Amino acid sequence: MNEVLSQDEIDQLLQAISSGDAGGDDDFKPVSDTRRIKIYDFRRPDKFSKEQIRTVSNMHETFARLTTTSLSAQLRTLVHVHVASVDQLTYEEFIRSIPTPTTLAVINMDPLKGNAVLEIAPEITFIMIDRLFGGSGDTGGKVSRDLTDIEQSVMEGIIVRILANMREAWTQVIDLRPRLQQIETNPQFAQIVPPSEMVILVTLEIKIGDEAGMMNICIPYITIEPIVSKLSSQFWFSSVRRSSTTQYLGTLKEKLSDVQMEIVAEVGTINVPIRDVLGLRAGDVVRLDTIRVGDPLTLRVGERKKFYCQPGVVGKKMAVQIIGKMEEKVDAEFEELTAEGEESI
Repeated sequence: MNEVLSQDEIDQLLQAISSGDAGGDDDFKPVSDTRRIKIYDFRRPDKFSKEQIRTVSNMHETFARLTTTSLSAQLRTLVHVHVASVDQLTYEEFIRSIPTPTTLAVINMDPLKGNAVLEIAPEITFIMIDRLFGGSGDTGGKVSRDLTDIEQSVMEGIIVRILANMREAWTQVIDLRPRLQQIETNPQFAQIVPPSEMVILVTLEIKIGDEAGMMNICIPYITIEPIVSKLSSQFWFSSVRRSSTTQYLGTLKEKLSDVQMEIVAEVGTINVPIRDVLGLRAGDVVRLDTIRVGDPLTLRVGERKKFYCQPGVVGKKMAVQIIGKMEEKVDAEFEELTAEGEESI
């Protein structure tokens, strides 16, 4: 028999449920929403996944190691570069976060469309300039001024070297050919994308002697978009394995083709005591037990027996003609033949 609740009973039940006082065997409890709510800002949409950011970080770890070596050699002092952070933000936030004046290099990211920005903090810029001008690198505190024409020319040389390291670090993903377009000191004159455009910002800490500062690499999403799919751990590690075997194969073949090797045509061999060797004179006849008349000679390349050949003359010079290639036995086969020989003995 169905029991119909009155309105007062319904109100009391709802009140008990909301206060958590409802009891009985058939208790009705509201289901709590345990889903995690993530705040999404449509003005700052996330363009890069965590995996892609991690891959970019790995690429620039390599870039940091290369830059550490090149700057140490160029400045003739101990330099250490490491990745401090990799973030995604709007271009406007990046521009507001850097000082004025500063060293801003606009970089062409060929073959990718668009530009990127390389920013070097003023304190690091003037330490580099002082070192290259023969100073100790002690600038006596923070220097905040525009670069002179000579100082700008010096920084161009440093930035070109840094871009060469960037090209090598990006090799696993794309054959990047970054080029320096211009150097600015005011961030307002480096508007490469709209202020609301998302960018990926790689912040590196540079330590020169006892002084430290920051270097930022800002790459807009629209520039890196064509290769976003390659910024994955799977592609990264597979390309590393592939390049380790094929990247320098052509270069290795070219270098090996110019190696000088000694070639010896071996007529035969014989074991004789050293006293007999010391007693040999011109005209003596040595009988070889390992070869007969008409048998081909062995041609050695370095320490390896490679070809069968026969002796002859070309013009007035002695020569050999290759008539066949010797079959090389691997170590396992050699050991097996040796064991069989020992058993037969």
